Amino acid sequence: MGTQESRQSQDWQEQARATGRRALLGAAVLGAGGAVLGMPGAARADEEKGGGDSGGGYRSLPVPTVIAHRGASGYRPEHTLGSYQLALDMGAHVIEQDLVPTKDGHLVCRHENDITGTTDVAAHPEFAARRATKVVDGVSYTGWFTEDFTLAELKTLRAKERIPGNRQENTLYDGRWQIPSFEEVLRWADREGRKRGRRIWLHVETKHPTYFRKLGLGLEEPLARLLRKYNRHKKNSPTFLQSFEPSSMERMSRLVGTPRVVLLWTPDDRPYDFVEAGDPRTVADLITPEGLAWIASYAQGIGPLLDLVIPKDASGNLTTPTTLVADAHAKGLILHPYTLRNENTFLPADFRKGTDPNAYGDAFGALAVYFATGIDGIFTDNPDTGLLAHADFVND
Repeated sequence: MGTQESRQSQDWQEQARATGRRALLGAAVLGAGGAVLGMPGAARADEEKGGGDSGGGYRSLPVPTVIAHRGASGYRPEHTLGSYQLALDMGAHVIEQDLVPTKDGHLVCRHENDITGTTDVAAHPEFAARRATKVVDGVSYTGWFTEDFTLAELKTLRAKERIPGNRQENTLYDGRWQIPSFEEVLRWADREGRKRGRRIWLHVETKHPTYFRKLGLGLEEPLARLLRKYNRHKKNSPTFLQSFEPSSMERMSRLVGTPRVVLLWTPDDRPYDFVEAGDPRTVADLITPEGLAWIASYAQGIGPLLDLVIPKDASGNLTTPTTLVADAHAKGLILHPYTLRNENTFLPADFRKGTDPNAYGDAFGALAVYFATGIDGIFTDNPDTGLLAHADFVND
């Protein structure tokens, strides 16, 4: 980036910090006005039929919504009841789960089906023979995989920190918690909701749905059954569903009224269900007005990579925002981009402090700039940081 372009980017960031609340309010008005757009006939009927759930639905959430990414994963091993509980205790508005299946068809909370790096499975000699090499969504992995274990077998394992090099403090909690089943999480959310007198919001991702469907372990049907069992299947239920594969959310739209979000990676990425189906479209196609209108025909939101909202230059500095927020809001879609973390190594270069990649940078500054674009929420590993930034922003 040249000096003039860099200066323009810095000027924009200063302006964004100063005018952030106005941008937020404008987006909120636009989003509310577009709330009924883009809902297909079948899905609309399903959602209207399920409209008796108490509460105001996802439009009633605080904006920008602070979503605890895999729980409070900046402080506890991800996707454990300890991580979810800490996120809730911190005050996170929504708490995320990623779902993969077991051999016997249960849904468990792991970011990936490869559990080599997030559990102590390698220390269990009884499972040594299950180490395997598999191709998941076109990428080869060697390790241990949830689909080769029953739920009872997975319950003999203990969770551990996924990135100990970045988060050494989190290793204190290695071995403290098991892998939770999604049904355990639903029961936990019900208990906490009764205790606190309010609904506990969840953000639930189907992982690698095409891969698992080919194994006979489709995710959507068992997920829909659990949502119905725990009364989270209606349009106002305190739950979001999400996936990087649009067809998974299309399938869910036919099963439940629960709000749905399509996750989006880099512009050149092709969702894996598109690869399997021979669909040539990429994320770049999906973030055009036409692509967003198609998403809005079966979903209520998108979860873009933060770089799709504000690109970075070759040095990792933020540049000028794209039109994605306005374009998505024009189609009635909310935006929940991902992921903001406190450590320098994960922050835009212009918000890093010092030379230690694992030290905290200016996460508050980065959050203020992202909030100023009018996004409706953000995934963060550090919910307490996100909530303080939220308070700064709405009270500015």
